[in-house]
Amino acid sequence: MRPFRLAHATPMKSPLPRLAALTLLVASALAQAQQPAVIFDMGGKFDKSFNQAGYAGAEQWKKESGKAYLEFEISNDTQRVQAIRRMAEKGASPIISIGFAQASALQQVAKDFPKTQFAIIDAQVNLPNVQSVLFKEHEGSYLVGAMAALASKTHKVGFIGGMDIPLIRKFQCGYEQGAKATDPKIEVFSNMTGTTSTAWNDPTRGGELAKAQFTKGSDIVFAAAGGTGVGVYQAAKDAGKLAIGVDSNQNHLQPGTMLTSMVKRVDLAVYNVLKGWKPGVQVLGLKEGGVDYAVDEHNAKLLTPALKGKVDAVKADIIAGKVKVADYMADNACKF
Repeated sequence: MRPFRLAHATPMKSPLPRLAALTLLVASALAQAQQPAVIFDMGGKFDKSFNQAGYAGAEQWKKESGKAYLEFEISNDTQRVQAIRRMAEKGASPIISIGFAQASALQQVAKDFPKTQFAIIDAQVNLPNVQSVLFKEHEGSYLVGAMAALASKTHKVGFIGGMDIPLIRKFQCGYEQGAKATDPKIEVFSNMTGTTSTAWNDPTRGGELAKAQFTKGSDIVFAAAGGTGVGVYQAAKDAGKLAIGVDSNQNHLQPGTMLTSMVKRVDLAVYNVLKGWKPGVQVLGLKEGGVDYAVDEHNAKLLTPALKGKVDAVKADIIAGKVKVADYMADNACKF
């Protein structure tokens, strides 16, 4: 009979390395599955203006990163809370809301999802998980107001806003300051399209308002009215007058009759959030490249070297602090 021998037990392998690997795998899968989201407001991502500038920024990020993003276009005022909430429930992050009108909805949802990153373009929401991006629209509007005064032959220029809200009054206030500082004798006509969100997408009404200003003698009109501006630019072309676009570079919409566009870099704001979200408030002006005037092949013949030189001098003075542009929303300026 063979003597009984105790076999050597095979040492058990620790499950910790496998568990760690599995944890890393899951975390990696979740990171890959998590997508940012962009919610466009009234007018849609192809409004040729504010929303479309945001869309361009998102597309630039998508092209460079090779990653996708979720998106939704608001078609009526009641959809905002639901749209933002659904993106949060899907696990999207950051969730970018385009436009001040989404601020209250975003604030409501962001409180319910404190670990999700949110961003709002054109408004301020003071929560630890929200990034707010604002613009110094008054600086860019001052610049194109100065340009309008320099280019006007009648010493009469116009402004057409979209929805009558403080933000659009901010554009108007900056425009009037620039025009009157450049030509103290100039007359500025101003109209708002309406008091509801439909004012952003009413080109017919925009055209009517522009024609009325032209009848009064205006030869240049600046539209800060979203999709409504398309009607303003068409009216300017039909009347042989000049127009100034807004938000996106709109010079191509009516080549030869667009004096310039007051570019508001919503594309840059969206792109930067997607590249690296960070909480808090960011304000973009002329110095930061957040606003400017547009020059391209569609308006190059309208901007003589002398005209461009004078406008660039004004721009440099604003950046250097030599010219102070009053902000309608902060300085109680421009009594309308």
